[in-house]
Amino acid sequence: MNLQAKSIALIGLNASGKTRYAQQMRRMMATDSVRYMAFCDTYGTQTDRAYYLQQRWNQHDIDSETPTVGQSLERAYQLTGADTPERRALRQRLTSSLGLDRLLDQYVIALSSGELRKLQVTKTLLANPKTLILDSPFIGLDTEARQQLDELLHFLTKEEGLQVVMLLAREEDIPDWTEEVVRMDPPSLPPSPSRSLPPPPSKRGGEKTAPPLLEGDGGRLEGGLFRPVVEMHNVTISYNGRTILGPVDWTIRQGECWALSGRNGSGKSTLLSLISADNPQGYACDISLFGRRRGSGESIWDIKKRIGYVSPEMHRSYQRQLPALQVVASGLKDTVGLYVRPTVEERELCLRWMDVFGVGHLAERSFLTLSGGEQRMVLLARAFVKSPDLLILDEPLHGLDAPNSQRAKDIIDTYCRQPRKTLLMVTHYEHELPPCITHHKRL
Repeated sequence: MNLQAKSIALIGLNASGKTRYAQQMRRMMATDSVRYMAFCDTYGTQTDRAYYLQQRWNQHDIDSETPTVGQSLERAYQLTGADTPERRALRQRLTSSLGLDRLLDQYVIALSSGELRKLQVTKTLLANPKTLILDSPFIGLDTEARQQLDELLHFLTKEEGLQVVMLLAREEDIPDWTEEVVRMDPPSLPPSPSRSLPPPPSKRGGEKTAPPLLEGDGGRLEGGLFRPVVEMHNVTISYNGRTILGPVDWTIRQGECWALSGRNGSGKSTLLSLISADNPQGYACDISLFGRRRGSGESIWDIKKRIGYVSPEMHRSYQRQLPALQVVASGLKDTVGLYVRPTVEERELCLRWMDVFGVGHLAERSFLTLSGGEQRMVLLARAFVKSPDLLILDEPLHGLDAPNSQRAKDIIDTYCRQPRKTLLMVTHYEHELPPCITHHKRL
């Protein structure tokens, strides 16, 4: 590798050793002028041990110590150098180039994952590093934001002398202004999954669990339509005087597969949080899930047991040293982390789903030691492990290389072609959508 090049792309499949190689580079170049940003599939900082899954939607966590975007940028600016006209100009260019100037009065805790990624990049660049190592910099960003970051990095390498090293899993993410491309040797790939998916978890004694919506008339209403899984009427969500979502009117029926799209900050994850029962504002909205109005006496566990879910927020929530198999098993209990030892039958079911996603050989490995792509496949196995009626997949292919992305798409498509399985999927890439998609909604 030519370490004198201003723009270097390090490309390789998941678990090919890109991150280890970059860490070695960092040690070789050890200096205060080198910054390393590991996005992988989470967002924010991995040292934030107080983070929990529903934190973004719980306003009672906002107090006088909760920073806004403007305050967070000001602290980073003051900590990383002198106040000079050149640095003030740099700060203005960074915030305007990535659209953060429109968010200065918003709380950091309420930002979307894409917005938070842009904030983290800006804070790092305010330190005026000579070398910036970015691990998966473009994931989680909408089309406009990816273009903004691409143009900004190009300007900084060309005009400001910044050296940028990008760790990428897909060839199409290599910017056209990259001076050198280094390809890592591919790892040995696990076998392709069988089209035969594991059976649903069973009750004690081996009796199969039949989803309530499949009983009686099979879920059909008069006129041939299937029963609604989700019904929303004039749903609006606001935080700190800012409307995050709405108004939304939406009906999702059994067997429908929806693609949900929109720019960073348009409210996609907030909308999904209302359906997954993670957002407490759901009780104040006109929402019915699985035929029951929210707040009519059902518990969130009644809802969650019928939903398989994966999201950037969930990924960030797993910060403890847990074996990968226990992460998958936590999907059976609808918890983050596992507090009850899985039965022999549950363990076998988890292993079968891990094999389907090509990560069965990682069952006893600590989740935090896996590559970002391997972690994502483990979390996908967690979402499928209880054979849910409704799959909510918020950017499920984040950080996956082409083979793993195709594997995951095939599994999603195969699963959702079963009778009355329902899908809600968010992605910023049209090519990531599986063929089973039947409906589209844009916020």
